[in-house]
Amino acid sequence: MNLCRPYVRLYRSVHAMASPPSFQAFYPFTRLNRLLEGSPPGPSPAPDGEPVLLSLGEPRHRPPAFVAGALADNADGWSRYPLPRGTPGYRRAVADWLTHRYGLPANAVATGGALDPEAAILPLPGSREGLFFAALATLSAGRDAPNGGGKTKVLLPNPFYHVYMGAALAAGGEPVLMPASAESGHLPEPEALDPAVLDQAALCYFCTPANPQGAVADTARLKRLIALARKHDFVLAFDECYSEIYTGEAPAGALQAALATGGGLDNVLAFHSLSKRSSAPGLRCGFVAGDPRLIEKLDEALRVGGAGVPLPVLAAGERLWRDEAHVAENRARYQEKFAIAERVLGGRFGFRLPAGGFFLWLEVGDGEAAALELWRHGGMKVLPGAYMGADMPDGRNPGKPYIRVALIHDAALVEAALERLAVILTNRKSL
Repeated sequence: MNLCRPYVRLYRSVHAMASPPSFQAFYPFTRLNRLLEGSPPGPSPAPDGEPVLLSLGEPRHRPPAFVAGALADNADGWSRYPLPRGTPGYRRAVADWLTHRYGLPANAVATGGALDPEAAILPLPGSREGLFFAALATLSAGRDAPNGGGKTKVLLPNPFYHVYMGAALAAGGEPVLMPASAESGHLPEPEALDPAVLDQAALCYFCTPANPQGAVADTARLKRLIALARKHDFVLAFDECYSEIYTGEAPAGALQAALATGGGLDNVLAFHSLSKRSSAPGLRCGFVAGDPRLIEKLDEALRVGGAGVPLPVLAAGERLWRDEAHVAENRARYQEKFAIAERVLGGRFGFRLPAGGFFLWLEVGDGEAAALELWRHGGMKVLPGAYMGADMPDGRNPGKPYIRVALIHDAALVEAALERLAVILTNRKSL
């Protein structure tokens, strides 16, 4: 079956508009605020009566106390510009964590090895900035190459993290949407695209554990994706920022799959962050690791318009990557909340226990209508699934029947909120 034609039609339908959408058009939280504007929130399940925000994936657990100490101990670094490549200590901590977490070969982090900290690791102010600049760097490099000007397509899942679409449009790329529905296991299938599309692909975004659905790609699938990227010569940007929050086995990683296939880390970039793993979204600290050639291009792009990670933040980040105790405690808190969700919602609204991440992806018929009702009648803000997706050529948005619910609050508030949510959604027709 030739799946190329629908995606090409989608691209043409978007860009045939008199005024093509800006990259900000896909920012979901502005759309949510507009939906709720003018509608006062109903009685909230929170003890203080304030609305309960379940829309934004902003962890509310406390980061370890030593973070504040590390920042204070290195306060003299605030008077210096960040180093673009960070510090040797931070890069080594990242390399050691990756080696331990994914069982990488010990020689991978040696000088000249596949994961040489000097060449294959780049600190980032969170994963979002790196994911955005990956499109700018990749498409810019393609335009500069003698025979690379034709590679303009950017493959992304649908639904998607809004940064993927924003980056593709800002970089002048041609978005190619890949449905990530229940039929595909809630993961996109680049291998189902027509080879002609794959030959024109410059970049593919792949999120595992997936945001919003929580699906996880196993090692075999990662290997197939990497082989596909190398065959058609496009960059694979693996968004793995939810890798440390899971309900069963630890998710496989792109770097271990790449090294297992041979060919080093060619064509592969893996993005990680301390925001979810360590409940430190305000720290703005993460990294990208992978193909040294791609790391160099990304570094060049960030030096032009990006920001480095401040030295005190790198010091705190180094401590965090070397500590697993707080990560296990963090994961246990989420697992407790998922157990609550399964007890309260199991068997309803398409509930399924996600393999990773901290979101519920609930099937409610019309996500926008459900979000508005939960706000009006329950003082709860959730994200309509349609706001994380885009219309396919047949007019169907695969996220439309869903809402995304972030389990970020303490267990007691999560339980109260989910019980209220269940009552409102069950009684929707009578409202």
